Amino acid sequence: MIRLSWTQPEDLVPHALEAARLDGRAAAAIRDRWTAAGGSTAAPVSGATPEPAPEALRALARELLDELDRLPDPPGLADVEPDDLGPVLARATPPELPEPGDIEDRLLGAWLGRAAGCLLGKPVEKISLAGIRAIAKSTGNWPLNGYFTEQGLDPDIAAKYPWNRRSRPTSLAEHIDGMPEDDDLNFPLIALTLLERHGPGFTTDHVAQAWLDLLPGGRVFTAERIAYRNLLDGVEPERAAAVRNPFRDWIGAQIRTDLYGWTRPGLPVDAALLAWTDARLSHGRNGIYGAMFAAAASAAAVTGAGVDAVLAAGLSVVPPRSRYFAAVARGIALADDDLSDEDAIDALHAEYGHLHWVHVLPNAALLAFALARGGGDFHRTITLAVSGGWDTDSVGATAGALTGALTGAKALPAEWIAPLDDRYATSVPGFAGARFSALAARTLEASR
Repeated sequence: MIRLSWTQPEDLVPHALEAARLDGRAAAAIRDRWTAAGGSTAAPVSGATPEPAPEALRALARELLDELDRLPDPPGLADVEPDDLGPVLARATPPELPEPGDIEDRLLGAWLGRAAGCLLGKPVEKISLAGIRAIAKSTGNWPLNGYFTEQGLDPDIAAKYPWNRRSRPTSLAEHIDGMPEDDDLNFPLIALTLLERHGPGFTTDHVAQAWLDLLPGGRVFTAERIAYRNLLDGVEPERAAAVRNPFRDWIGAQIRTDLYGWTRPGLPVDAALLAWTDARLSHGRNGIYGAMFAAAASAAAVTGAGVDAVLAAGLSVVPPRSRYFAAVARGIALADDDLSDEDAIDALHAEYGHLHWVHVLPNAALLAFALARGGGDFHRTITLAVSGGWDTDSVGATAGALTGALTGAKALPAEWIAPLDDRYATSVPGFAGARFSALAARTLEASR
């Protein structure tokens, strides 16, 4: 029996109820109807419960998801977290950025950095913060100083905190042979394809068509999987994010948009607009802000601007009273605090640990903390990003891309880059046998 994660109606209702609560929408009556019928309010962490619900409960789930979609937002929410980003971008005041220099090396550094940070986080994705620390300490790799290994791992710890089963064969230090496939690397390939096909004038319709052309449905998750399902069901791209989608504030869009910044060096507002066009297919509000932040920050990073300017560029395109802005600001503030790394990360988990590990807000706070405390040092930044838990491969990828661009490929530490062997194993059509050096060259051409 196949139980496809992130799509079963009975599994979506708990997530949708939580999303309504976080937004302040009045969903108590809907919750009561759900629990009275025997529905659970505990959302499955992995996206799917093992057994299907009775058909009557599943039918009710579909009905309630539609009702949750129709709930009005509380007064004032749209003012502080607008979906219409035109006024936000019109008021954006990014920091002054230097003229891009040695852009080819910085683009390659961004690609390699994204891959290395992602690869570091892959085997511990979905493992708790306590588990990450226990594994690393058991193998003599704490504080993190290299890719995860199971050599020397205590069997009791291995049993208590099992590796991500899909990543273990390709992402532990003893198994790495080039960069294995990952959605955090596939989506930049989709972005590159969009720019090569349509230029910077691509539309959200173009994004939707590219997904259908290039991505199997099984290779997308959370909000992307919901949008994909909606497209197949005939929902127009303009509305695909808004139908039975409780994941609009999750991290998926933030992992897709670095390349828009790489191709708009020194132009964070332009990069953010491209990111908005992409992200709105599957996300809303804070999910979109994450995409815009990553793109704008990337546009600053490839100029060689300092970390402070990169963070400021990212925040310049985010609504200043939004929860996303507050999460990034909190991460930066903790980085400036005199708490130890572990204590600062514990503080983040105390504040944001009630949210799902794929939600954008805890991951944004951790990303900002790692960038600010890492201060542009590649090794320190990616190890902080991954050792902080939550969506380890995604935060590691974004942190690695930004600091890789700042550092440039020539100066990246060999111990992180050499195992990649300039190879990426992807199934995205048109990129068979992909090499990061060739991807950087294509990115440079797209930027022109």
